[in-house]
Amino acid sequence: MSIERTQEPSVRWGVVGTGHIARKFVSDLEHVPDAEVVAVASRFEVSARGFAHDFGVERCYEGYEALADDDGIDAVYVSTLAPLHHRDTLAQLRAGHPVLCEKPFAINATEADEMIAEARARDLFLMEAMWSRFLPTWVLLRSLLAEGAIGEVRAVDAEFGFVADRDLSARLFEPEKGGGALIDLGVYPCSLASMCLGQPATISATGTLGPDGVDEQSAVTLGYPEGRFATLKAAITTELSNSARITGSEGSVKLPAFFHQADALTLRTSDGRAQMDRPRLGNGLHYQVEEVHRCLREGRTESTVMPLDESREVIATLDAARAEIGLVYPTER
Repeated sequence: MSIERTQEPSVRWGVVGTGHIARKFVSDLEHVPDAEVVAVASRFEVSARGFAHDFGVERCYEGYEALADDDGIDAVYVSTLAPLHHRDTLAQLRAGHPVLCEKPFAINATEADEMIAEARARDLFLMEAMWSRFLPTWVLLRSLLAEGAIGEVRAVDAEFGFVADRDLSARLFEPEKGGGALIDLGVYPCSLASMCLGQPATISATGTLGPDGVDEQSAVTLGYPEGRFATLKAAITTELSNSARITGSEGSVKLPAFFHQADALTLRTSDGRAQMDRPRLGNGLHYQVEEVHRCLREGRTESTVMPLDESREVIATLDAARAEIGLVYPTER
């Protein structure tokens, strides 16, 4: 006797923003059979229409808030510039839409608090799109740490930096667009440290502010109880190793470059060295979508892998680091 399997109904997605990351996101949805993009919004109608044409999206809107009025949407992906995450996420939440918001979750902890409060008040799902956490290699890393493969985690060292082309990556040098190394790139090593060590007790930072008014390179040291620590680096004018190492009392794990999208890791213990390959499909952005779908179908309003309170604490850590190097964004003045 054959058993008929029923496929879950599609989750209808709306996309706010039509930039590079939005295109990668939608491209990766081919790996999620129950995901369907039904609407897209851009500041400019021509961009929305072009995006809709390229990806076969049924409805397109001029203006981000216009998509909020679409009641044929089950979830919204906010992929606008960092200074707009707060505004655009609130607009969708107030329209009753669950939201997956691109990283960094917000420009500062105050904005993050307002976003989280709105979601909780309306009993709606909200998650930071820290996609690295859902990649097969990062899932394996969490499993190794949980089973004590390297003993007690004592230190995290992670860095993400490159020499950005000012013409091709102009937004990285523009304060108005949330540019700079720390908040755009540093959020990855900071989130890794948070995942491995939790909330820091002390935060110190040094950095170089360039002529554009954003940090071109920054280094952050986080202190934790019992002498544990994390050293994090980010740069947009300096080539760094782009790797990460998690050191424990009985071994270590290394994520090779680029650690935030690594397809393998190396485990070192007293028993020797083992490379473990966990290649991702496509760009890897669809794994977070599977988490959103799971949470929505289980009636959850947040993810246990990327909890809202932790997203808020990562932003608060970056706030403290920015305060030490004197980096203030125009929207904060």
